[in-house]
Amino acid sequence: MDKQATNKSDACLHDNEPAAAAAPMPRPQVVEVRPQVLECDVVRFQNNKEKWVALVGLLDGYPYEIFTGLQDEEEGILLPKSVSKGKIIKQVNPDGTKRYDFQFENTRGYKITVEGISEKFNPEYWNYAKLISGVLRYGMPIEHVIKLVASLQLKDESINTWKNGVERALKKYLPGQPDQSDPADTTNIHDAAE
Repeated sequence: MDKQATNKSDACLHDNEPAAAAAPMPRPQVVEVRPQVLECDVVRFQNNKEKWVALVGLLDGYPYEIFTGLQDEEEGILLPKSVSKGKIIKQVNPDGTKRYDFQFENTRGYKITVEGISEKFNPEYWNYAKLISGVLRYGMPIEHVIKLVASLQLKDESINTWKNGVERALKKYLPGQPDQSDPADTTNIHDAAE
């Protein structure tokens, strides 16, 4: 009897698989305290001919936070083109202030840490990214986060094109989208210009 029950359960699971594949992405569980380390995707985009990078922190594979800034050694961070994944590490300084570091593995297998990514980016963009991270963190479905970002009415053209880059970065997490961090995928947004 147990074997029959198991077979019936298996059959039900298989019958539901196509429907589950078409269903929207399940909402992530709200986690009040951010883990110290989050896996991260690196997404590149252009903003008014400037090269930008978005670091999308993931919790259980779902976007949890986003950091964006120039791909520039002086004004932002400069990453090798081969870097598509890494980790965002939350650090607490001795004075109690917090900072976020980005760590990745280079082609030789060495861990490279870029300290203080939270300090390297334009404060205006940083504040919008904090807002977007907040709605991600509290489980707003990704399609609604994208609509929210798209609906922002910003006066400066530069920040509007930044907003478009953030939308493209988040769209990769919609259900049914190809993995746009795959370098073999020629439809990726890494080199997309607005």
